[in-house]
Amino acid sequence: MTRVARDEIVDLAAYEAERPAFRARMMAEKSRRRVHLGDHLTFLFENHDTVRYQVQEMLRVEGRASDADVEHELATYNELLGGEGDLGCTLLIEIDDADERDVRLREWLALPAHLYVELEDGTRVRPRIDDRQVGEERLSSVQYLAFPVAGRAPAALGCDLAALTLHAPLTPVQRRALQQDLAD
Repeated sequence: MTRVARDEIVDLAAYEAERPAFRARMMAEKSRRRVHLGDHLTFLFENHDTVRYQVQEMLRVEGRASDADVEHELATYNELLGGEGDLGCTLLIEIDDADERDVRLREWLALPAHLYVELEDGTRVRPRIDDRQVGEERLSSVQYLAFPVAGRAPAALGCDLAALTLHAPLTPVQRRALQQDLAD
């Protein structure tokens, strides 16, 4: 997937002018790439445009626009795409109750290693994990994962952690969106 380049990032004034239309388009893009697995796991598969949106939004929110700021955000968010043939995603562990969330994030410490995408032929592909988000006692509620699918769109998403066995087929819309991302 093509990384977002410096010349694609517009200054804050230009972004404010294009933001309403761009934001609406990105919400639709994210909707096609959002997969819920069970009650608490939401995967948002990233692509070039969602990363550009994240960079623009971070610069906007933080009111920063120097070349160093832009380069830092590009380096950070381009990491979400993974490598060639990969599907990069952000995993959100969504548990509203803070006490329950703390317990689950400790119990599910091994969760990232038990996630997979399932290809059409039944092959399960495990993600590469960002070790910066796994502590010794507790998991971060936001995980960045890259599934090395070698350019093949998955048919399903799953988890085989003993305490959290889940499987969800992807919809045709989700599969088409991911296949298109892999082709870019």
